Amino acid sequence: MSLHDVPTTPVPERRGLRRGVFLLPSLFTVANLFCGWACVVYAMRGEFHTAAPFIGFAVVLDMLDGRIARMTGSSSAFGVEFDSMADLISFGMAPAALTFQWGLQPLGRLGWAVGFLYLAAAAVRLARFNIQHVTDKRYFVGMPSPSAAGVPAATIFFVGDGLTERGPALLALVMLVVPALLMVSTFRFRSLKTMNLSSPVNSKVLIVVAAAIALFTTSPDVVLLVLAYGYLVSPIIEWAATRGSRKAAPAAAPALVDVPPGEAPPEAASHREL
Repeated sequence: MSLHDVPTTPVPERRGLRRGVFLLPSLFTVANLFCGWACVVYAMRGEFHTAAPFIGFAVVLDMLDGRIARMTGSSSAFGVEFDSMADLISFGMAPAALTFQWGLQPLGRLGWAVGFLYLAAAAVRLARFNIQHVTDKRYFVGMPSPSAAGVPAATIFFVGDGLTERGPALLALVMLVVPALLMVSTFRFRSLKTMNLSSPVNSKVLIVVAAAIALFTTSPDVVLLVLAYGYLVSPIIEWAATRGSRKAAPAAAPALVDVPPGEAPPEAASHREL
């Protein structure tokens, strides 16, 4: 019996598996898009405490789809554009509609104009991010749209009830305008994508993570509010810390000058001339 007569087992094609890998990040993007739509629907019903967490869910899904695409090597031009369109709904339209329904209605036309301003700022931020050539991956130029959306979402989740008077509504206006301006600014915000999750973790980090989980379990509204506003002011804190460290740095030691034997140092020579 020759080798050619030996029956061979056909190798199964793996095209289906490969297609599934490429489809996986887009499924997370679809879920992200759904969270944005759900937030708008619940906001229109006046169920603000239910609507706000959907923006948080969208933030988590947005982080996962990008990380999964990089891990599986399934990034594509379609995925990038689809992700941007979903982000515009979840982190542009949804926060604007939620904030308007919650606290900007007493301001009348000014309220919906401010909501549109936020939406336009989110669109500009996403478009600028898509065409930017990143030189330092540790930072974002301008506040990322998911983090900006987290500010009104965390605030509304903490407060709960809608605003009916003009005075508090002005505070809601500021709450929406500040993240909108930061999105299109040139302030540098620290990126969490550079965190190395494969590095060894010591016991102190585990204790901090456990404490954070415990706090989030007991008071999730407070923890989310602190995280949202903490990241909002993080460029100012980092700038102040850098400035303080520069001032505290010791002055440079004077350079030593080699003096040939038999000659006086420069300072001594100047005193002799006097």
